[in-house]
Amino acid sequence: MNFFAAQDNARRKTLYLALLFTLAVVTLIVLTNVLIGVLFFVTTPPDGQVNLVDQAAGISTERWIAISMGVIGVVSIAMLYKYLTLKSGGRGIAEALGGQLITHSTRDLKQRRLLNVVEEMAIAAGIPVPPVYLIPEPGINAFAAGFAPEDAVIGINQGTLDFLNREELQGVVAHEFSHILNGDMNINLRLIAILHGIVFLGMIGYLILRTGGGSRKDGMPLLALGLGLIVIGFGGTFFGNMIKAAVSRQREYLADSSAVQFTRHPKGIADALKKIGGVSYGSSMQRPEAKELSHMFFGAIGPAFLGALTATHPPLPKRIRAIDPSWDGEFPVLNAPIGYSAGESETTSSFAGRPVMGDQTAVPHLQAPGSAEVNVSADQLIDQIGTLTEAGLHNATTLLDGLDPPLREATSDPWSARALIYAMLLDDDAAIRAAQQRFIDAEADTGVPERVASLYDLLAPTDDLQKSTLVDLAIPTLKELSTQQYDRFMDNVIAVIRADRQIDLFEWVLHRILRKDLHSHFHGHRAPRVRYRNIDRLTDECTTLLSALANEASVGTDARQRAFQEGAATLQLNTRLDESADRNFTRLNLALEKLRELHPLAKPRLLKAAAACVLADQHVSAGEGALLHGIAATLDCPVPPSIYQFSGQPDG
Repeated sequence: MNFFAAQDNARRKTLYLALLFTLAVVTLIVLTNVLIGVLFFVTTPPDGQVNLVDQAAGISTERWIAISMGVIGVVSIAMLYKYLTLKSGGRGIAEALGGQLITHSTRDLKQRRLLNVVEEMAIAAGIPVPPVYLIPEPGINAFAAGFAPEDAVIGINQGTLDFLNREELQGVVAHEFSHILNGDMNINLRLIAILHGIVFLGMIGYLILRTGGGSRKDGMPLLALGLGLIVIGFGGTFFGNMIKAAVSRQREYLADSSAVQFTRHPKGIADALKKIGGVSYGSSMQRPEAKELSHMFFGAIGPAFLGALTATHPPLPKRIRAIDPSWDGEFPVLNAPIGYSAGESETTSSFAGRPVMGDQTAVPHLQAPGSAEVNVSADQLIDQIGTLTEAGLHNATTLLDGLDPPLREATSDPWSARALIYAMLLDDDAAIRAAQQRFIDAEADTGVPERVASLYDLLAPTDDLQKSTLVDLAIPTLKELSTQQYDRFMDNVIAVIRADRQIDLFEWVLHRILRKDLHSHFHGHRAPRVRYRNIDRLTDECTTLLSALANEASVGTDARQRAFQEGAATLQLNTRLDESADRNFTRLNLALEKLRELHPLAKPRLLKAAAACVLADQHVSAGEGALLHGIAATLDCPVPPSIYQFSGQPDG
């Protein structure tokens, strides 16, 4: 399943969830009406020979409707309340589980190794590097949570770090990245809210049972009502767990197989699963908050309600044999956490020589990869969007190892990270640069301005692709800012960009990526509505997009015309290149806002046309790659570095 099919499948799965939820609510309405009818019959004195049917008819139609609407209202309010509590996305989930953010200042070598693995995976997939939270639990488990890749977090149990080597850890992280790329996270968060609404009637029953029995007059009816609602709540729990099972189990098989495909090392994730069976804690979670999140974890957090019927995960032996058919059925016996050896852990990885950040014995970094040549056709590029491949992982490590160490280090604390972004935006003209520096000195937070000038000098030999990688690495660090600091930082970024009264290509890309990857973290995620199923309804916007690409990617009128026609032919557009200046990318921004609302299955044609336009000269410069990256990111379509062939590097 490719990225676009996975996104469409996630949308259809959401509709499936809505159908199951509707059926569950209808059932709750019927059961509640039956309960109220029975209570009415029992508590109303009989009048003559009136039978049960006539007695039930004593409840007016308006009251039946009122009861039904009351149930719908209670369930809806409970669901909405839960959904609003989840608006902080993955960060809120991790913190609810007691998670602590792992920062690059950590001196724990296992935590540094984990950060390296997550960075490699994120860069290889073309998505923002997610913050990583350490969950203080001894079991081997992990999760990915968030509404979209830009607000995703990875949570890793302490037991996972203690018992897994690098290859096994890489398999677990790849499994979680599959959930990020396949749209499973959004479904998981919606599922939490839906299940809360369904079981809420039972919670009301418990409350009535605890508080309603003290009244002599109404005690018995209230107790009966409470008990009845608890029984209905039990039914809600049953429906809830059935929905969890229906959604979750098959996704776990898919994520396991995707992890094998991503890493090309079945042994890694297979051995991680075997170790779950070999440690006394297994993949269990002790915190009570984990119960409603059970469908989000790498491994089952405990025995399933009603056994296999409602299990959120396939049985452990079945998952292992799906990856390793030759497994003998024996679990390794693990009595103590494994030790950490920098040399052993890194050389057993498929990326031998990848240094652990901060490890003084690590091998020296490689030279910067230089210019990037195109490594794929337009069709192949579309197939690689939103995927992890061996070539992508290789190129990700090439990019990371090619970064100048002081620049790499600058992404690891909030002051230097902001200074690094400001330094990328400084103008080549000395007078404009001096004005920008004065503005930064006056407006930036204390501790930031004095770092800008030195970072500007270090950035001189860095191309746009490397700068884009540095921005990706800085994203989780920038998420450590307060909301006030973030707003001030973004206002300053815009002011520095506008200092020369024009916006160049790199400035536009940088601003689009920063806003997309950070805004939802600080101000809540808002997914674009799907309004256009057919790309033909957006001919003008497609023309604007292809014209922008052709004008930026090609030199000379004839070359621009050829590039535009390559893209237009892919979309079967009968339009002409717009060569008029698009000052500050105003038209392109407006076009992209509409193009974001395309149906997932309509986006491949658009991106194929964009790629055909850029590839018209059979070459992708670092600047062209950055532009394509910015456009694809805006359209929620991550472009991995596997599309490039770096000079002096072997084929991916």
